[in-house]
Amino acid sequence: MRQFLTFAMVGPMASFGTLAVGERRGGGDRPARSAIVGLMGACLGITRDDADAQDALATGYGIAVLCHAPGRLMTDYHTTQSAPSRRNWRPETRARELAGEGDLATILSRRDYRMGSWHLGAVWARHATPRWGLDALRQAMEAPVFTPSLGRKSCPPGLPLAPQVVEGDSAMAVLLARQETGPESRVRMRHGLLRDQFAGHGGRAETLVVLDAADVAEHGAGHRVLRREMQRDQPLSRTCWQFGLREEALLAGTEGTRG
Repeated sequence: MRQFLTFAMVGPMASFGTLAVGERRGGGDRPARSAIVGLMGACLGITRDDADAQDALATGYGIAVLCHAPGRLMTDYHTTQSAPSRRNWRPETRARELAGEGDLATILSRRDYRMGSWHLGAVWARHATPRWGLDALRQAMEAPVFTPSLGRKSCPPGLPLAPQVVEGDSAMAVLLARQETGPESRVRMRHGLLRDQFAGHGGRAETLVVLDAADVAEHGAGHRVLRREMQRDQPLSRTCWQFGLREEALLAGTEGTRG
């Protein structure tokens, strides 16, 4: 048995970015590893220029995600004002940036969002002495320094992260257990459980769990691997927006699909 930190990522709107080229800003149907590392960093209060802390987060923890409902795709035609670049100038606020000298430019883009997104995360330490223990991460998620979001600042969680430190045999086991008994699974609305309503609008035919391909043997609990994909979401440098490749495995989490 080992310890895991589990938490919910549930919101009416989410935006999990993928590779961004030009004006088209696509979005994935589940949180990337970089998104969850960024969520943890925001809760801890780690700034982008703290390279040591960012590296400790990116390399010190294993991550698995249970995908219950990706949400319905919505594309926004987005217009943004931007100030001309000025050397060695870092405005404290967006308002101050736009109030600076020079003519403002307008950036046009199309950005993907997901309406009604429901995911659960599990994190575990990769070595015996991580920079932040799981209990410290739990406390940070309960009282975050920076406001957590589901991809973009305009997408706050619709339910509490509700972090819990639990014991289990594998990441798959603790995620499936949380899906059935977690605090978010008991939230009821007028027409029944909120979880079931999310599944009815853009939900999957079966539960999907994703994790690093190298972690399948230890944390896949014998569940069937549906496929493997290469993702460029391993943070290398937050200040330079650089990300490395990572092989991800997609597993069928539904009972009775083991092979």
